[in-house]
Amino acid sequence: MSRLISVLGLVCCLCLPAQAKTMLILGDSLSAGYGLSQSQSWVNLLQKKLTEQQSEYKLVNASISGETSAGGLARLPALLTEHQPDVVLIELGANDGLRGFPLPQLEQNLSALISQVQQSGAQAVLMQIRIPPNYGPRYTKGFTELYGSIATKTKVQLWPFFMEQIALKPEWMQADGLHPNLEAQPVIADLMLTKVQSLE
Repeated sequence: MSRLISVLGLVCCLCLPAQAKTMLILGDSLSAGYGLSQSQSWVNLLQKKLTEQQSEYKLVNASISGETSAGGLARLPALLTEHQPDVVLIELGANDGLRGFPLPQLEQNLSALISQVQQSGAQAVLMQIRIPPNYGPRYTKGFTELYGSIATKTKVQLWPFFMEQIALKPEWMQADGLHPNLEAQPVIADLMLTKVQSLE
């Protein structure tokens, strides 16, 4: 009888779903679904794909249009406490760059974001961000290289900028030339799906 109970217990354990993991997305308008409804955004589409594949990841989108690295840094402690994420994807810096903020300031903020995430026990992931070349070659080059340098120093994964493929196709961009349109959202979701799967 005791052996039967042990076997039944093992079967029940095997039937239990994997414990869910939370990925917090801390980003700006590119992840907030600017100009679209939340249901149309790539984050929502990605969650549907993850659910269909019975992934253990649940996404929490904490992205805000216009967000800067300093704004994300100010909001992060409360977000970590509320959601207790396992992974935090940091998709910030574009608005810093578009406003011409000093690169040392951006580096300090991004490094502090990663440090706070790591101290909470979560895994930090940094997304590469790029800005238009009309800010001058020196600033643009320094901005781009900054992300790789931070990722190396903090020993975190650096994910490629999902807009690199999107921005090359006008039919995937909104009229402002900065934000992905409705047609681009499923493409971004597919790109991001492969990255999330790499964490599992």
